[in-house]
Amino acid sequence: MKLNLLHYYKAIILITFLFTGITGKAQVVFENPTNPVYKYLSRQAQKGNIEFNDLIQPVSRRQIASLLRELQDSVVKLSLTEQKELKFYQQEFSEFDPAIKDSTTFFKKDPYNRWRFLSVTKDDFFLRGDPALTFETFQGAGKSVSRVGTGLTFWGHVGKHLSFQFYFQDITDRGKGIDSNRMFTPETGIIRTANINPNAKTVNYSDFRGNVTYSWKNGSVSLGKDQLLWGYGQSGRMVMSDKAPAYPNIRLDYQPLPWLRFNYTHAWLNSAIIDSARSYPKGNGVYGETRELYVQKFMASHTLSFLPVKGLDLSVGESMVYSDNFDIGYLIPIMFFKAYDQYQSRYKLTTGSNSQFFFSVSSRNHLPKTHLYATLFIDEIRTAEIFNKARSRNQLGYNLGASVTDVGIPYLTIGAEYTHINPFVYNNVMQAQTYSNQSYTLGDWIGQNADRFTAWLSYTPMPRLTTRFEYNTIRKGRDGSLEDQYFAEPQPGFLSQGPVEHQQQFLLEANYQLLHKLYVKAAYMHQNGIIRPSIQTSAVPNEFKFGVSYGF
Repeated sequence: MKLNLLHYYKAIILITFLFTGITGKAQVVFENPTNPVYKYLSRQAQKGNIEFNDLIQPVSRRQIASLLRELQDSVVKLSLTEQKELKFYQQEFSEFDPAIKDSTTFFKKDPYNRWRFLSVTKDDFFLRGDPALTFETFQGAGKSVSRVGTGLTFWGHVGKHLSFQFYFQDITDRGKGIDSNRMFTPETGIIRTANINPNAKTVNYSDFRGNVTYSWKNGSVSLGKDQLLWGYGQSGRMVMSDKAPAYPNIRLDYQPLPWLRFNYTHAWLNSAIIDSARSYPKGNGVYGETRELYVQKFMASHTLSFLPVKGLDLSVGESMVYSDNFDIGYLIPIMFFKAYDQYQSRYKLTTGSNSQFFFSVSSRNHLPKTHLYATLFIDEIRTAEIFNKARSRNQLGYNLGASVTDVGIPYLTIGAEYTHINPFVYNNVMQAQTYSNQSYTLGDWIGQNADRFTAWLSYTPMPRLTTRFEYNTIRKGRDGSLEDQYFAEPQPGFLSQGPVEHQQQFLLEANYQLLHKLYVKAAYMHQNGIIRPSIQTSAVPNEFKFGVSYGF
């Protein structure tokens, strides 16, 4: 069913009014998950000092500020280093202080002694802005790359319920050994604006995130372009990760009860597939004769999280990737997507869509200072044949992880994690319905028929300085064919189709937040073996990275 833009807005307004029974001052701006405050709060939750609901990220600045106030009320539980970091983060998330006064400042410190590029407070209008700058260098065997990014970020509130945020950077990589494809790497994929040659020595691309959000006391609905992260993982996320570039979406968050949370998202993805039937002659031969259109691609997702006791999160979710035309049925947050797809498709594979189910359990501080978590992602399964090797279709993935903090000395954390993804996961018979955006997976970056073991140690020797040692070993088999995926009985076993490739990485990293939003970072990475090398990264890397960024 095709709907024009007016119908989209009407549907968004309808969703908003369905959930706005309780009102109050509740502006919502989402904080970038790369901010170290996430790890700070996660560790405090792991010690039982707070309850941090971070299964789905990004979370709002309002939630972060509330948790910081809660820690302030029990500051005696914190070490000296933790107290200094708490004060530092409170300076950053100060906009919810009711005592804040009207003012307009440029290049000055605010009343909380936090230097700001721009800060405006006037009645019910609030605005803060900063430049967004990046300077990085990557040096190693066969590699010498510099990265420069320039842009702007700002965010603010209008009245008691409406908020907005904007982030943009124009980024250019220059040098030898640029990875312009970014396929088998945890680094977020890019859409190049020029120089499509994979051996190019200059690659330009951009990064944009933005949202307009309406919020109330216990929920919010936003329209924007961003990534949605789902689940826990040290080196990758099974369900939704930051591998694929940001995408336009509608996001609804609602917590009707202290022990129950609900999230819904509808996303507009890019299939990267030209729709020849909809493409048409453009009337001239400049840059070709055809106006090309992509096959339309969408995703709907919703999650219920149950919080029976402090520190325990039990979550179940469903998503549907569909294509060709927008379907208003997937704009209903409480729709059972799988049943609706069967209704619409009349149970025909060639007319249906691609569904997924996922589950998560997270336990914090039930074992003292320990975080235990597990995720199950089901792409396809025959429940009656799970243990039948001849007929089973267990196209699923899972991860298991654990970390313990304050091991021997304060602020020392050790952890381990295992990720396992069976053949054919994230794939689909309809190319326009694979679990991806812009040809990058929405899930774990290692993809199907692969596993990864990760062990790490992190330590904060002084406030705002985080150090980390991480070891990863990865195995990956061949991607199976569609014929095997849909017709082979028994299904090809995990890593049974060779050759099996291996890769080991040793990473040593330090990250220091010198001032608010000003980061200095350095990393050294040694790698044995390389999986799926692109032309420009065929050499085994031995890489050093140094960078400075501001404004994220």
